[in-house]
Amino acid sequence: MDEMYDQLQSVDDRYEELGELLSDPEIISNNNRFMELSKEMASIRETVEKYRQYKVVVQELADAEEMLGENLDSEMAEMAKEELSDAKKAKAALEEEIKVLLIPKDPNDDKNIIMEIHGAAGGDEASLFAADLFSMYSKYAEKQGWTVEIVDKNVTEVGGFKEIVLLINGDSVFSKLKYESGAHRVQRIPSTESAGRVHTSTATVGVMPEAEDVEIEIDAKDIRTDVYRSSGAGGQHVNKTSSAVRMTHLPTNIVVAMQDERSQQQNREKAMKILKARVYDFYSQQEQSAYNENRKSAVGSGDRSERIRTYNFPQNRVTDHRIGLSLNKLDRVMNGELEEVIDSLILYDQTQKMEKLQEND
Repeated sequence: MDEMYDQLQSVDDRYEELGELLSDPEIISNNNRFMELSKEMASIRETVEKYRQYKVVVQELADAEEMLGENLDSEMAEMAKEELSDAKKAKAALEEEIKVLLIPKDPNDDKNIIMEIHGAAGGDEASLFAADLFSMYSKYAEKQGWTVEIVDKNVTEVGGFKEIVLLINGDSVFSKLKYESGAHRVQRIPSTESAGRVHTSTATVGVMPEAEDVEIEIDAKDIRTDVYRSSGAGGQHVNKTSSAVRMTHLPTNIVVAMQDERSQQQNREKAMKILKARVYDFYSQQEQSAYNENRKSAVGSGDRSERIRTYNFPQNRVTDHRIGLSLNKLDRVMNGELEEVIDSLILYDQTQKMEKLQEND
């Protein structure tokens, strides 16, 4: 605990320093610097508050132990023992909370995300399941107070999605949805199945943090941009204007096509946003692959081919294979009640990371 105590004291010192810096007129007048320091201060506030509570409890513990060393009557001794017991419990609880807070944070946790959902194996049924996943995540986002914007979609004849791309904005979106990347399997009787047989289909989900300009710079010479006439709805307008955009990042061969907007400029902006996120994700995955030991402590690699969850409709059961969690409340999960699944994944990931830190100590 001594090493952790020193680390906490340095965080507390930095918090005090940030408070002084944020009252400096020179910092206040520099909006970018002010926002940067405010964000840093907010990120360590909870840790500092817990540490200060911890110091109070440690002092209460010392006071109670000192009292017990004195000549006390039975009533006072009983009171001191009770205070000592309460302080020990509070100290142990705070230590566990602080350990979690000291786990290195994913720098992307507070970011918005770009989510891509693809119907995979299973034809029409896979596309319908992709639409169901879109509905599930949209309802969960609404419960969290987030906003969902459809950036691009490819609708199938049966009303499902061959692909749908979303931008989800809000507070710490990536921290909660980053575990959703992977293959999602559904087991149910399709509406087109006359014999009543259960079919298995899959859809894949990709979750990428929205990449900001400061995090990734794409050289203009590395992008090939083609414009063409939109093939979507829009009447005569689409036949006259080359508003659709296809961008190719040459070093990675990542391609983004966008035609939903009427204006070529709007399609360019959306395509660039998606391209940056995909390129950022591509290089992040490469870096992650270089550290196999770190990957073992994570819930998943983020690889879309990795089967992460099964949705069994006949048994109303959802199973997350990474942590062995099964819940007989699939109807509620599909209605956006994902909290129990996501909280379990976060707890598992934190526990694994904490164990890794303890191994390295």
